[in-house]
Amino acid sequence: MQVFVEESVLTEEISQKCEVFIKMKDQLCTFVQGCDGLNEKIDFIVCLGGDGTLLYAGSLFQTSVPPVMAFHLGSLGFLTPFEFVDVETKIDSVLSGHANLTLRSRLKCVIRSKEAASHVLKSADAGGGATVAGSGDTVAMRNGFRNEDATHVVLNDVVIDRGPSPYLVHIDLFADGQLVTSVQGDGLIISTPTGSTAYAVAAGASIIHPGVPAIMITPICPHSLSFRPIVVPAGCDLRVMVSENARDSAWVSFDGRNRQQLSIGDSLRITTSVYPLPSICAADQMQDWFNGLAGCLHWNVRKPQKKLDPDL
Repeated sequence: MQVFVEESVLTEEISQKCEVFIKMKDQLCTFVQGCDGLNEKIDFIVCLGGDGTLLYAGSLFQTSVPPVMAFHLGSLGFLTPFEFVDVETKIDSVLSGHANLTLRSRLKCVIRSKEAASHVLKSADAGGGATVAGSGDTVAMRNGFRNEDATHVVLNDVVIDRGPSPYLVHIDLFADGQLVTSVQGDGLIISTPTGSTAYAVAAGASIIHPGVPAIMITPICPHSLSFRPIVVPAGCDLRVMVSENARDSAWVSFDGRNRQQLSIGDSLRITTSVYPLPSICAADQMQDWFNGLAGCLHWNVRKPQKKLDPDL
């Protein structure tokens, strides 16, 4: 059996104080993100940390993801249901087949620059080599225009915001090729049900169980009294474009990482990935979820109302 760890683990101070770790250190393998074919090497993931650690582990696998067993060593721990007690016993139990899974849907996000889109239209008009699928979106391009290298798969959310600009972000939202609305405000959050308890809930969105096939669209401080968060089916093909009437560019981040600028005319296509993240449950899908709501978010915590005194 091969065990892969992050390279930094080998040099951490706490690792050097563990005699068991020192004895097995030479047997451990390391990996380089984006370079090593982890999908062909990894069958089982153990996360030691918080929710961010799980998000990072998921980002290492842009296609199929091995089952993830997450132990709570962070601050919030909504996505890490296992307490760091009797670790070996719990892992042995899971490896013996005693485990329930929650398949957490992910979003596939593809950035297309305005120049690339223009090139596609010109190529199509000239009979050039563009491969078209879905609602007119190209999935293969020539001459070095970015496509696959601008693809990100997220577990929580993709956030488009105004960044350091003093102006409202102005972006157009399309669903299945149809213009839905133009967003003017601080930004827009497109999230999975798993991400409904992250940035989206802070922006006023509903909380959705990860087993529900859906995509959430949540505005960030919209300059409108009637723009409320909405939920669309998981099969919906979304596209967000920085409006030609925008006063400045926008910024985008993927699960809080890989932040980059979107110029006027640039667009972002968002669809549900065919590769969910299988998260191992400590109990089961429902109990883990409600335990997280109550323990991490203090959902519906209230001082009990007193019974009426019949003598009054």
